Order: sequence, then structure tokens, then C-alpha cells
Amino acid sequence: MNSELKEKLTKLAFNRSLPFCYNCYHECPTGHCESCGSDDLMRLVQGVGCEYGIEWIVQYILETELNPVNLEESFEELMRECYPETTKVGWMEFDTITLMKEQDPISWRSALAEHESNEESEGMIVSFDGGETYYSTDEVENLTSP
Repeated sequence: MNSELKEKLTKLAFNRSLPFCYNCYHECPTGHCESCGSDDLMRLVQGVGCEYGIEWIVQYILETELNPVNLEESFEELMRECYPETTKVGWMEFDTITLMKEQDPISWRSALAEHESNEESEGMIVSFDGGETYYSTDEVENLTSP
């Protein structure tokens, strides 16, 4: 699915950019520079810039049109649904999730990593930068749908 979404994002990036001859400094809608004949063209995004390749345009679209998934927040919400709001220890009451995070941060991070892995393997989230940033698969699909 990731490669299919990547292909759709690449197509979107091509549709939202123009071929641009940096040597002659003008747009080349035919894919060849009318002045110098070059087909070694950059891609131009109006108001953003121009550069070789398409990856930077895909990244720009993702960063400006989608919100990254906050996995820590979604994991905490999930845990709050699973466990009681407070935990009583002796005569004291503590917020259960805060207690879990503070008393065993290694276990908490391990469970968070497992949550991330499950969300990705179930196709709920997708990353295009090796897991540094995740986006909702549904939101990416909506963005790339005609």
C-alpha cells in the first residue's frame, strides 16, 4: 500500500509542478526548453521554488496539507480507554497513565513502539521518511484521490 500511495503522491506532485529550465529561467510546459532544447529540467512549484527531482514536492505537499499523526497522544488515549482514570496506592490516588509513564518509562516506550508498529502493519498510518513522521493513511488517500 505504501508504494501505491507513494505513486499517487508522485503523480500529484507532477500535476502541481511545472518543468522549468534553470539555464534559461523559464517554464517549459512541453518538457523541453524551447530556447536551449534541454530536457534536463527542474520542477517548479509557484511561490515555493524549483529544484531537481520530485521528492521535495511530495514532502512539501505532506507538510503543508496534512497533519502528522501524534502517536504518543493516540497511544495515551487508547490506554486511558483501557485502564481506570486513577489508581489507588495505599491512601493516595494517582492518574493511572502518569503513574505508568513515570514508574516504568522503558516499558511505556516499548508499548508505544509496539502501538506504532501495529498501527503501521494494520495500514492505519503510513510514513514516507523511514518512520520519522507518520500520516493517517485515510488522509493521504483522500489527498491523492481525484
